[in-house]
Formats: sequence, structure tokens, C-alpha cells
Amino acid sequence: MASFVIEGGRKLEGEIKIQGSKNGSLPLLSASLLAEGKTLLYGCPDLSDVRAALNILTYLGCETAFDKGVAVIDCSNAKRSNIPDDMMQEMRSSVVFLGALLGRFGRAEISAPGGCEIGLRPIDLHLDAMKALGAQVVESGGRIVFTCPDGLKGARISLSFPSVGTTENILLAACTAKGETVIINAAREPEITELAEFLNDCGANIKGAGESVITVNGVERLNAVEHTVYPDRIAAVTYMAAAAVTRGNILLHGMNHELPMPVLENFEKAGCNLAADGDRIYIKAPKQLGRIPLIRTMPYPGFPTDSQADFAVMAAISVGTGIIVENIFENRFKYIAELIKMGACARTEGRVAVIEGVKELNSANVMSPDLRGGSALVVAGLCAKGKTTVENIEHIDRGYENFENQLKVLGAKITRRD
Repeated sequence: MASFVIEGGRKLEGEIKIQGSKNGSLPLLSASLLAEGKTLLYGCPDLSDVRAALNILTYLGCETAFDKGVAVIDCSNAKRSNIPDDMMQEMRSSVVFLGALLGRFGRAEISAPGGCEIGLRPIDLHLDAMKALGAQVVESGGRIVFTCPDGLKGARISLSFPSVGTTENILLAACTAKGETVIINAAREPEITELAEFLNDCGANIKGAGESVITVNGVERLNAVEHTVYPDRIAAVTYMAAAAVTRGNILLHGMNHELPMPVLENFEKAGCNLAADGDRIYIKAPKQLGRIPLIRTMPYPGFPTDSQADFAVMAAISVGTGIIVENIFENRFKYIAELIKMGACARTEGRVAVIEGVKELNSANVMSPDLRGGSALVVAGLCAKGKTTVENIEHIDRGYENFENQLKVLGAKITRRD
């Protein structure tokens, strides 16, 4: 088990380039299964989740290569339509291969996805959507088998919740299905827009991505293309929060897509000065963070659930009391118990966390409970007095490329121990 050892109290200053998006690259890797030829993804982040996705593609029979941020995938000889349990368990987003498998083979065999335990991720929406497109589903012994004896056919699908993963799977399955598919209450995240952009470049006919209604008209075939992965907006927020809690100032390069307005507004409420110029974002923290009164996580364009832990750390050393309401995942506050070990004054009740600001956090040995909670504990360690150890950082490696090295560039004193 690996850990980070952090000597806190150092102001972060300098500039770094933001990695490619974890949440964006995974559906793109899945989509490569549908394209004839060699797909090239530039700016693909070197993460354990990305390598897990490449391993799945290799198992399916694809030729893959990954070096210096360039992923090359040739699925010409893909032959398998099943994903083993151990591969499914490596990452929470593994179910995103479902739509691509059905679109490519008309058959898929998977199990429930794994990954960190931030809450239930039921795949009922995925199952219902694939059934609507003509798939027959049989569940047995923990495995789920999908077959399409009459092929995939377009349908009108109304989602009860704007699920990102389900919207992605519908796009992947529907782009080569017969006829028109309409997705109502579709997810609007940038990852959806990027996936649709990529598929359209491959020859798909998708309209309305980024809005609540998306229309897909099936085409016969898709051709491989080159694509540069969007920047990771969640990673950007983490580095900005690190600057905020250390009273620093940093410049982020490569942010050619806007952050959600609720995120920017809450940085400003805390007293941070923000400036954007082209693909760069600058943040300068105040000497004392101001109160962040209330954050409610919501589907995009609301406040992202993946960023609430970073703001909890900010609230822990701010003036006054902050409240966070988590509306997406029920177990997203596991990191709060670890923050309390560091001297934070916080309590949770169900999906609500109340955090009263204290003068400073103290060092402690803490455990990363999941990806975003773990990265937030590193942020806390950066501003804590003394030496903090964050264990179980394999979770963090799922979403942050060269995390400790990026922080070192900004002046942090952080060491990885295996």
C-alpha cells in the first residue's frame, strides 16, 4: 500500500498544465471499439483507470499502445464481447463498455462495476436503456448477458435521472443502431459533449449534446479519428483549492473549457481572486478564507459532486460555518472522519455536512477512502501544521496524473512511499 507524506504550511506558487480528463478519456477509449481503423487520443492522462480501460480493450482483441500521453487503439481484430469480473472490478466506469460492445458485436457479457465505494451505482438505468434499444437481458450468477437477435433499433428513452454513464452508453449503442434515438433528460456534462464530438468526427449523427434532449440517427459504420482529450476540470479545482488553503497563487494552463459557474462563484465567495485569459486560469488566495455558506451538489451545470471534498477542506479553515448537501452519492462524506483527525470541526447527518472553520489543521495519519476524498486529504495536508501521511493513495492514482510531482512544481513538499 502506497502513501503520501506531506510537510504542510508551504504556500503554493507557480504554474502547471492541467492533465487530460479522466472522466472524458474513459468513454472515448470505449468508443474506439466502434471505429474502423486506428484511433489516436492525444493528451490521454496516465492513470490507473485509463490503463485498466486499455487492458479491457486488449482483452477484447484490440491492439493498444500508450506512451507520453498518446493512446493508440486499433480494434480491427476485436473478437471478444465479454469482460471478466476482475477487469470490471478495477474501475467504477467499466460499465461504459456496455454500449460499445452491443454496438460492435450485438452482444455483451459483463458484471457489476467496481471501484471506490462512494455509494451505490446501480446499473438499472443502463439495463432499461439497452432493453429499449432492443437488447434482451439475462442475469445469472452475478453476470449479465445482453443479446440483440434483431439488432439494435432506435427508441425514445426518458431517463429518470440525468445519468452520465447511461447517457454515454446510449450514445455508444445508438450511433450505429437502425433509426432514430431520442434521449430525454440526458446528462449535460462536458464529457457528454466531448463523446458526441468524437463520435460525430467518426461519422455518427448526434445532435443536441450538452442539452437535455439529444437526438441520434444511426449510421452504418464509424471510422477512426484523432482526438485531443478535454482538460480535467475536476483536477483543476483540486489544484485551485490547494492554492486557496495554502494562501498561495497559481496559474493553470490548458483550461480551454470553462469550469462550472457554481465552482467559480464559491471560490470568489471564499475571497479568492480569479482571472481567465484564453486557456489559462489564475487564482490568488486571500490571507484568510471567507465563509462558504452553502454548497449543494447537482448534475451539470450545478456544483459537481467530485469537487465538494475540496471545498470542505477550504471550509475547515475558513471564517464561519459552511454547509455541504450531497445530492448525488450517499457515501461521499467518508473523508470527513479523517479531516476530524486533523483537527477539523465537522459533523455529518445523512447527506449533509456542517463544517465550522478553525484556525489551522494539524498533521495526522489519515486514510484515503476514495478518489476525490483522498485528493482532498492531500489538500488538507498541504495546509496542516506538521507532517501528514495519507495512506491508500491507489484511489488517488485513479484520477490524478503525477499528482505529487505537479504539487512539487508548485512548491509543495510531498513524498510518495511504497
